[in-house]
Amino acid sequence: MNNQYIRREVFCCETCQELKSFWEKEISKQTCYRELEEDRQGRSALKKLRAEWKQRLEQRLRALDDARDEEKRAKPAPESCALRTPQTAATEGTFLGEKLTPKLC
Repeated sequence: MNNQYIRREVFCCETCQELKSFWEKEISKQTCYRELEEDRQGRSALKKLRAEWKQRLEQRLRALDDARDEEKRAKPAPESCALRTPQTAATEGTFLGEKLTPKLC
């Protein structure tokens, strides 16, 4: 059962010392539970796995970026790298190697 749903018994204390000792015990229990949970999480391999995957992804991204940079340096961009469309070809007179003849209306 979840700890938050546990009903604590209400009791009357003769002295403040009994009440103080009760709450000190409760606090020490909670501290112990918290420490056990932190220890369990510290032993978990999840942090290590996340770090390894992050490193792998960063290396892959660097490799891809380096490949793109090398490709750009190896191939200088042509002066006219715009796609040839029928509209631009009509002004130049060709489209994909074909000669265009103007149509008369």
